[in-house]
Amino acid sequence: MPEEHVETKERSTAQSLMRLWPYVKPVRKRLSGAALVAVAASCVGLVIPLVLKWMVDGPVADRDPGGVWLGALYLLLLGIAEAGLFGVRRWMVARPLAGVEAEMRADLYRRLQRLPVAFHDRWPSGQLLSRATTDLMLLRMFLAFPLTFLLVNGATIVVGFVILLAQQWTLGLILLIPVVPLMIICSAFESKFATVARRAQDQVGDLTTVVEESVLGIRIVKGFGRHRSQALAFRALTERLRTTELEKARLLAGIWSSITLIPELAIGAALVLGTVQVADGDLSAGTLVAFLSTALALRWPVESIGFLLAMCQEAATASDRFFEVMDEPEEADADGAAADTPATGGEDGPARGEMVFEGVEFRYPDAEPGSEPMLSRIDLRVRPGETMALVGGTGSGKTTLTALVPRLYDVTAGRITLDGTDIAAMPRERLRELVSVAFEEPTLFSASVGENVLMGAEGAGEEELRRALSIAQADFVHELPEGVGTQVGEQGLSLSGGQRQRLALARAVVGRPRFLVLDDPLSALDVHTEALVEAALRQVLAETTAIVVAHRPSTVMLADRVALLSEGRITAVGTHQELLRDSAEYAWLMSGASRIPDGVGPDAFPEPSPAGAPFAPDLPAEKGLTR
Repeated sequence: MPEEHVETKERSTAQSLMRLWPYVKPVRKRLSGAALVAVAASCVGLVIPLVLKWMVDGPVADRDPGGVWLGALYLLLLGIAEAGLFGVRRWMVARPLAGVEAEMRADLYRRLQRLPVAFHDRWPSGQLLSRATTDLMLLRMFLAFPLTFLLVNGATIVVGFVILLAQQWTLGLILLIPVVPLMIICSAFESKFATVARRAQDQVGDLTTVVEESVLGIRIVKGFGRHRSQALAFRALTERLRTTELEKARLLAGIWSSITLIPELAIGAALVLGTVQVADGDLSAGTLVAFLSTALALRWPVESIGFLLAMCQEAATASDRFFEVMDEPEEADADGAAADTPATGGEDGPARGEMVFEGVEFRYPDAEPGSEPMLSRIDLRVRPGETMALVGGTGSGKTTLTALVPRLYDVTAGRITLDGTDIAAMPRERLRELVSVAFEEPTLFSASVGENVLMGAEGAGEEELRRALSIAQADFVHELPEGVGTQVGEQGLSLSGGQRQRLALARAVVGRPRFLVLDDPLSALDVHTEALVEAALRQVLAETTAIVVAHRPSTVMLADRVALLSEGRITAVGTHQELLRDSAEYAWLMSGASRIPDGVGPDAFPEPSPAGAPFAPDLPAEKGLTR
C-alpha cells in the first residue's frame, strides 16, 4: 500500500531483521559454516602483511634472491587460498538462500489467497506484487552478503587491530582514533537512510501498480487515446522515485566519503610517525611495511560499513513490508479457526436447500464509524429449490448482498443460514463447496478453457465439463485451436465479453451446487444466445436454490419470486406479476423509463414479453410518453 496509507509499527533494524529467523533457522548451519569460511579467508588475507615483513627484514635486507622467490611463492599460495575460500562461501549460501526466498514467496502467496476480500479492496495489486518480487530479492541479497560480511568484516577489523597493536602499539592507537566519529556518523546515517529506503520501496510499489493497470487496461488507453496522459502520469511517478533514489545516493555518498576520508587521515598520520621511527632506528622497515599493509588490508572492511548498513536498512524495510501482509489476519470462522481448517463436528444436516436472511446488516470495513449501513434489516427466505431474483436500482446493494452468501464479506449484524446452519459457523471451505457463484465481471485466468471451468468444482471430470459448457451455451470452445485445452490468456482478453461470461457461468454450474448465486450472469450476451442460455439454465435452477441479480425482464422470468432492493432494504417480495401490480418502483425498473411517470399506476406496466424479447410497456399517450 502506498506510503501515506501505511501505519507501520516502529521497530529497530535488528528487530525487523530478526523476524526472518523462522525462515533462516532451517539453513542456519549452512550459513554459519559459510560465515566461518569467509572469516578464515579474511584472516588468510591478514597473513600476507606478515610474510611481507619477513621478506623485507630477511631476504631483501640480506640480498637473498632465493628467499625473495620463496616469499613470492608464499604470497601466491595465500592469494589462491583466500580466493578459493571465498568461492566456497558463495557456493555454500547459494542453494539454501534460493530455498529461503522460494519459501517466503510461497508463504506470501498462500497468505494472499487466505486474506479477506476487504483486504484486497484496500491494497493496490502493484504494492503486493512488489513485495513478492523486489522486496524478497532484497532480503535474499541481505542474507547472502551483508548478513555474512557484517560478521566477517567485524571479525577482520578486530583481528587486524590486534595484529597492528602487537606490531607497534603507538601507531595502532592512532588508527583507533577514528572509531568514535565513525560510530556517530553511522548512527545518523542509519536513521535517515531507513526513512528514505522505505519511501523508495513504497514508490516502486506505486509504479508497479500503474504499469499493471496500464497493461490490463490497454484497450481503454488506446480506445480513448489516453496514452499521452498515461505516459505523463507514469513520468511523474518515475520522477518522484528518481528524486528519492538521488536522495539515497547523496546519503550513501556522504557516509562513503566520511568513512573513506577519516581512516585515510589516520593512516597518513601513522605513516608519518612510523617513517620518523624508522629513521630514528626505533622501528624496522619490515615492521612499518607490515603495519601499513595490514592497515591498508583493513580499508575495505571499514569502508564497506556504509554500504552494508544501507543494504541492511533496505532489507529491514523489505522485511517490514513483507510482514505487513503476513501479519494481516486471515479469514476466520466463528471459532477462530483459519478458513482452510477442515470441518469438525456434526453432519451438515438434511440437504433441503433453504437459504434465510435474518436481520442482516452490512457496513464495509473501511466505512466511517456511525455511517449508514450498506444493507439494513434484510429479512428474506429463499425456499428449497426456489430461484429468487434480486432487482434494484444502481447502488441499491444487490451485488453486496450476494457477496455475503459465500462470505466474501461477513455480515455486520444478523445472520444468514443455509438449511438452518449459520454460515458464520461453517468452515469456509465447506461453505464454498455448497455455494457456487458467477459474477457480473467474469474473471478468467491464464490457463486453458477446461482448467478455468473445472476450477468451479474440485474433482470434476470430462463429463461434468461437457455438461457445464452445454448449459452455458459455450460450445464455441470446441472450435478454438486446441478445444478445451486452448490457453485463454491473461484475464481471458483473447475472448469476447459474452464468451468470457458463458465460461464463468459454466464454472458456476459445473459442480452441481446446492446453492447458486448469479450476479447478472447474462448481461454480456446477445438476445438469441441469452434465450438459449436461459433455456438450459432453467434445468439447472430446477435442481438448486438460487439467487439471481437481474436487470432485464427476461432474466427475471427465470425466477419463481422477486425481491425488490431499494437503498439497502428489501421493500417488496412477490412474483413478477404481483410486483408489477403493487410496486410502482419495480414497474418503473422493468420498464426502462427515465422516471416514474406522474399519475401512472401499476396497471400501466403489463407482463413482459417472452424471454429474449425486449420489454416496452405501453404508457399513456396523454403523458407524452412513447415506447
